[in-house]
Parts: sequence; structure tokens; C-alpha cells
Amino acid sequence: MNWISRPGWPGNLLALLAGALTPLALAPYDLWPLILLSIALLYLGLRALQPRQAAVRGWCYGFGTFAAGTSWVYVSIHDFGAASPALAASLTLAFVAALGLLFALTAWLWARWLRRNEAPLADALAFAALWLAQELFRSWFLSGFPWLYAGYSQLNAPLAGLAPLGGVWLISFALALSAALVVNLPRLRARPAFLLVGTLVLATPWLAGLALQGKAWTEPAGKPLSVAAVQGNVEQNLKWDPAQLNAQLRLYRDLSRQATRSDLVVWPETAVPVLKEFAEDYLADMDKFAKGRQAALITGVPVRQLNDRGEKRYYNGITVAGVGQGTYLKQKLVPFGEYVPLQDVLRGVIAFFDLPMSDFARGPADQPLLQAKGYRIAPFICYEVVYPDFAADLAAQSHLLLTISNDAWFGRSIGPLQHLQMARMRALEGGRWMIRATNNGLTALIDPFGQVTAQLPPFEQGVLLGEVVPMQKLTPYLYWRAWPLLILCGLLLGWALLAGRMAKTL
Repeated sequence: MNWISRPGWPGNLLALLAGALTPLALAPYDLWPLILLSIALLYLGLRALQPRQAAVRGWCYGFGTFAAGTSWVYVSIHDFGAASPALAASLTLAFVAALGLLFALTAWLWARWLRRNEAPLADALAFAALWLAQELFRSWFLSGFPWLYAGYSQLNAPLAGLAPLGGVWLISFALALSAALVVNLPRLRARPAFLLVGTLVLATPWLAGLALQGKAWTEPAGKPLSVAAVQGNVEQNLKWDPAQLNAQLRLYRDLSRQATRSDLVVWPETAVPVLKEFAEDYLADMDKFAKGRQAALITGVPVRQLNDRGEKRYYNGITVAGVGQGTYLKQKLVPFGEYVPLQDVLRGVIAFFDLPMSDFARGPADQPLLQAKGYRIAPFICYEVVYPDFAADLAAQSHLLLTISNDAWFGRSIGPLQHLQMARMRALEGGRWMIRATNNGLTALIDPFGQVTAQLPPFEQGVLLGEVVPMQKLTPYLYWRAWPLLILCGLLLGWALLAGRMAKTL
């Protein structure tokens, strides 16, 4: 098996295949042991490489991960961006190749500064810290792309109980540590004391995860609320057609009026596909309807308003009518879908850079939560729910979590299923119920343990009826956020760096 650690195309090809295992460990496949195999193969493959060789191998791993796990980008570019198959494929390849550079950087840092082959236990801890660092970095760099985190594989697996303690990142750390320790345990046999410590370190997160599964960190803040989440299933190529506007508004109005009386009526992202100021009469009518039922109606709607400099800007928003109040403006925007980087250069090059509503501005960071039926609701519009730290900031102030989305951009790919999985993790991390309303699926209600209690089939029109419970108190993760992990990561990486430099000077 030494060939795995040697430079050359066999090891690089194995790294690419190892990366491609990652999405198989996530939704919709959920073959979670494969994430351990994937990480272990990367760790073993970097054992003896020079920094440049390691960077190439890391890129191969990253390319395999994102090519297999985010190929749904092609659907958005080709089906809705009017790009030819060749151009859409080229742009998708460029996208995943660029993302692969993040793993190339990680592998280079590992081989150049942090690897300690002579100390297997310390080496495994440092590798886990570096893995955690790259996931944290991915949530921030260039506005972030926090997709395909290893920890999501554990929603229905033994480590799920760690999520309320340290979020998905603690689970990812535990998986990377476990994979590296499994590789290194044979090298510890010659030193029984280190073998015992290594075995204890390996077992601890798994035992803790199992022990904490089902533990309730939060408690009800009131009686259950009935929910009607409306799934209009409007085709993406019709959604922004002015000729279809009245038909869409009637659709959501009629589905809501026909539904059973509920405390909360929730519509998906941009269910009202026209600026809020042009839909005031319609929204006033729905406000009257909701108040007549003693309900709160929450809907996605684009908003135009002045920013701090007095400029008119457009925002992707949520507003509340009926027994509630508040308007929220989306803060985490999707590149190219909601804004175009370097738009002075890219606008007009191809239709993909001119998608409808791709000129949104970022909402302010200090917005109050939505209020409905006397409770605070943390709102997340589509992409926002995939950011663990951002979601935790809002969830800590809330009684309920709400995410609205339009996953029609992803077609029938695995993208919407991955998206739902991440929403489930946010509910588990926060110990709060999550309402998820989407245009064409997957509309669902998620309990504080991250389990779906009710769901509509995708690509069908309907109303999801169910109950959610407002929750209070904070999980340890909502209280401490990622700070304990950041400190641990910094200490382990600093220790590995210092120890490596001392070893070279002795």
C-alpha cells in the first residue's frame, strides 16, 4: 500500500476517487462510513509527499469532491442560464476546479509546515485541526461556500449528538481525527501507552455522540403552533414572466384560503414575484385574510428601498402580514444568481450573467427577527441556511427557525436534498423547530433533533399541514458558537507548527 503515499498519477487518481466518495456519504445516499474512508485515503496519500506534490494531490481530492457533489451547478447554468451544453460544462468544470484549490492549499500547508510522521498521535490531532480550519475558511472566503461539510454525514449516525455541542464543525473535526487515528493506530503498537491514549481519543467522540443522542437542550416556550406551508410548484421559466404574475398571486391566495386554519401560513422565496411596493393592495388583502383567521402570513417578496447613502437598491426579502410584523432582507447572497461579481465586465457576455433578479443588494447585519403570533422567528432565505455561524447568531435570539427557498434552480438533481440536509443540521444545532417552505420541494417541518416530521413530495403543488413548538434556552453551540473550536484549532496547529520547526533545528 506504499504506492498510495508516493507521488505520481496512481495516487492522484485515488485521491480524486476518494474525494468523489464524499457526496455518497451525504444526502440522498447517506452512506456515512464512506466519509471516514474518504478522509483516511487523503491523509494516507499525503504522508510522504513534498509540498508541491501534496498540493496537486489535494487539488485532485477537492476536484473529485466538488465535481461529484456540486455538479447540479450545470443545471442552473444550462437549463436556466441559456448556456450551451459545452459552455455550461466548461463553466461547471471551472467552478469545481477553482474550489479544488482550497484543498490544494490545505494539502500544501500540511506537507510544508504541519505534518509530523514521527509522532502519529500528534499528527492525527494536527490533521483534524487543519481539516476543521479548511471548513471554517470555506464558510468565509469570498463570501463562503459552506457546502459538502463532512459533518453532515452524521445526521442519522452516531456522532449526531455532538451537533448541539459544537455544530457541524465539531462533527467534522471528530471524523477527520477518527480517520487519521484509524490509519495511525498500527504505528502506535510499539508504544502501548500511546496506543491506549490513541484508542481512548478515538473512542471518546463516538461514545459522547451516542450518549447525547436524544438529549433535549431546549424546552417549549409555549403551546404548539399549527402550520400551513404552501408549495406552489411554479416552473422556473414562468416565475418571472409578467404575463404569469396574476396567475401566481391567485395560486398562493387560493391554496391558502382552501387550507385548514393554521396559526402560521408560510409561502416560499419570492412567492410574490414582484416588488413589494407594487403588491401593496394584494398584500393588504392577504393581511385582512390572515387577521380574520388569527394567523400570521409569512412570504418571500423582493423589496426596493433606500440604503444608508440614499440610493435605491433591490433586496430579496421576507415580510409578515396578519398577526405579526417585520420585514427581513437577505444578507448572504448567491453569486451570479442574486448578484454578479465584476458585473461591469460580465453583464451581457452570456444570458447566465443576466438572470432575473440578479442585481440584489446585501441586507444590513443588524436586522430584528420576524414576529409572528407573539414569537420571534429567525428567517433564512435559501442559501443563508447553509452558514452554520450566521444561522447560529439568529437562532440564538429566536423561538422558531424558518427557511424559504426556490430550489427549482437545481432541477431534479441532488442539490435540493443536500440543501434540506443542511437545514436539518441547523435545527439540530439550535434545538429548535424549523419550518422549510419551498417553491417545488422539499417543503418540510423539522424537529429540534433534526428529524423531518412532515414533508411534501417534490414537484407537486400542495399545502403541508403540521405543528411546530416554539422553543427557549440555548444549546451549548448557540451559547458559545464556534469559539471553543477556533481556540482548539489554533492551539493544535500552533503546537504542530512549533514542534515541527523545533524538530528540524535539533
